[in-house]
Amino acid sequence: MKGRKAYSIALFTATALTPHLALAQNADTPEAQETKAEDQTGLGDIVVTATRREAKLQDVPVAVTAVTGDALASADVSTVRSLTQVVPGFIGSRNMGVFQPVVRGVGSTGISVGDEPNIATYVDGVYQPESAANWIDLVEVERVEVLRGPQGTTFGRNATGGLINVITPDPSFDFRGKASLRVGRMRRDAGDYDARLYFTGPMGDKVAADFAALFRKNDGYIDDLVRGGTLGNQRVIDLRSKLLFKPSANFKVVLTGEYFNQESTTNSPQPLDGNTAGRNWPGVIIPTDAWQASLTDVPLLNLTRWSFALHTRLDLGSVLLETTSGFLNLRWQQTTDGDASNIKLSNFPAVFESESGSQEIKLSSAKPGPFQWLVGGYFYQFGGGAPVLQPWTTTNPALPLTGPSLTPKLDGRSFAGFAEGTYEVQPDLFITLGGRYTTETRWFSQSNNGVLLVNHVSKTFNKFNYKVGVRYEVTEKTNVYATYSTAFKSGVYNMASTGGTPVNPENIKAAEFGIKSDPLDWLRTNLAAYYYDYKGLQLQSKAPAGPGYILQNAANAEIYGGEFETIISPVRDLRLRAAVAYTHARYKDFPNAQGFTPIVNGNGDFAGNVAAPFDASGKVMTRAPEWSGNVGFDWGRDVGNGRVTLAGNLLWSSRVYYDFANRFSQRPYTLSNLSVNWQPESEAFKIGLWVTNLTNAKVLQTVRPGTLGTDGFYEQPRKIGVTIETKF
Repeated sequence: MKGRKAYSIALFTATALTPHLALAQNADTPEAQETKAEDQTGLGDIVVTATRREAKLQDVPVAVTAVTGDALASADVSTVRSLTQVVPGFIGSRNMGVFQPVVRGVGSTGISVGDEPNIATYVDGVYQPESAANWIDLVEVERVEVLRGPQGTTFGRNATGGLINVITPDPSFDFRGKASLRVGRMRRDAGDYDARLYFTGPMGDKVAADFAALFRKNDGYIDDLVRGGTLGNQRVIDLRSKLLFKPSANFKVVLTGEYFNQESTTNSPQPLDGNTAGRNWPGVIIPTDAWQASLTDVPLLNLTRWSFALHTRLDLGSVLLETTSGFLNLRWQQTTDGDASNIKLSNFPAVFESESGSQEIKLSSAKPGPFQWLVGGYFYQFGGGAPVLQPWTTTNPALPLTGPSLTPKLDGRSFAGFAEGTYEVQPDLFITLGGRYTTETRWFSQSNNGVLLVNHVSKTFNKFNYKVGVRYEVTEKTNVYATYSTAFKSGVYNMASTGGTPVNPENIKAAEFGIKSDPLDWLRTNLAAYYYDYKGLQLQSKAPAGPGYILQNAANAEIYGGEFETIISPVRDLRLRAAVAYTHARYKDFPNAQGFTPIVNGNGDFAGNVAAPFDASGKVMTRAPEWSGNVGFDWGRDVGNGRVTLAGNLLWSSRVYYDFANRFSQRPYTLSNLSVNWQPESEAFKIGLWVTNLTNAKVLQTVRPGTLGTDGFYEQPRKIGVTIETKF
């Protein structure tokens, strides 16, 4: 145990694509043990797949932050949305039950079935299309990577602004497992419970399997000012298993199945600054502090997801043949108060259902040489619908709510072919060329109260995207690179619209320059700078009347900025990290933006908003803070017959705007976490104490201005708890 390093929250930051082998901190693989030995005197190398091929992390000319599974647990990053805490330039925003990630100011605001996010999410190479389904719990995870910048060629689909890639370990032929229990407390003595189990082992000479299970529950921490008690409770069950079949050294098949179920009342909004149209009626109850709600009915946010995947990998010697198949079935039920008050003005009940499937085949070079290449094809299909009621009133809350009952049906089909190659034109100078052609057709039907309004209209979108890159190895430990790339997201039909015209595709052109250097064995520094020309942004906002939404194109936007990341290991038992991101994001030409201006009633109170189009040109883009960053540390010390580790993380951000007029925002904020653990020399178990949101900061996850008011949701308050983990 003496002299061993402990990285309970180690975060690696660099510029790269998907890591393929376990990071140095994953002690469960021989490769990791070897890398850990190297790490005694330095930072070590991390193997990644540059454009989905293996390469050293520091050699790959794309910006990415990679976080190990141990780091995620220590930082209390239990879902991909929580990556905000450890990834610079990333915001894990949400709207009710919809995950809306943002990278470098690029991110979708859509909530409709078929309106896929433009920060793509992948799990073990399988595309996850639905925003509502991407509450991905990180049970047994090898690592998570957030790729910054367009990924329009090799990944391609809707990766306009970047990519979240979750990698889980394959089953092992050596039996092992672990179990953990976390118990915490929040305000109002609300309990927080997290139990996880993972084990893997052989089922024969050629077959191995694993099983991962999670039960997560938190009691309500939001004061219910109408009925008493609390809201905000959540219960999650996640069951996942992989089956590995490896008949020979050069061929393997991996089958994955997962079941996810959530029941919650986390969609409990509160009016910000008391702004709700409910103020116009007597008896209204207005929250006066964070984590309070005054709603007509108890909200509902339930979700069930089934997913399956099939991977094959065949090593043919000089080339590698890989296939990936995926299937997703989602059912999402919600009931949300549309005016965030106890006055019955608006409600938004809906049941969303969708199914999707994808198939990719990829052939790539497998031998060293000056020319490395890959070619592939991709097919994707989806279908879904949602009976959506939009009942509302602005005249008499005593009457039954009325409004349209929309029944949309959306379908889509997409084909794509892609290729990319890198050639070493002379020693240490590499040129990369890549391209992807996509053709996509979408169909849309719409009924209102049983009357057919739109009958299976369709539109096809075709697009060629490309990438050009150059990398020069200045020294053995210093690289510079420059890339120019494009990406697009196809046109989308608005589920809540009664028209049959989709919004236009959005397109982005991106230039990036980067320097990656390990000037000393204990120091890593990486710098990336970029410029985006972003056109046809697909933007969603509240409708002028009722709880519905409109979807529109902004003409274009301009984004530029950069990130600086560093890792320092000055002494044997200490690792420090820091990252800072600067983002200048402005709407360049947006003449008909949907704007909201607060209404002041006769009592001098905010009582809803007036909706009117305006020119948002020059305004700061939503969810794009100018400055953000994080710092963290990991320290360990052998004490007696065990080892103590201490880890901390702090996230900070400048002001975040949530509307086109820059009227509604979250003030600059910080979030901090801290943990301490003890493990005996045998490593048979580990116990720890932890606290998240140490300062009990009141941070908005999102703000939603609309005609009936301006409401929002807050991040969870401070949590303090203990963890017990055992390995077997």
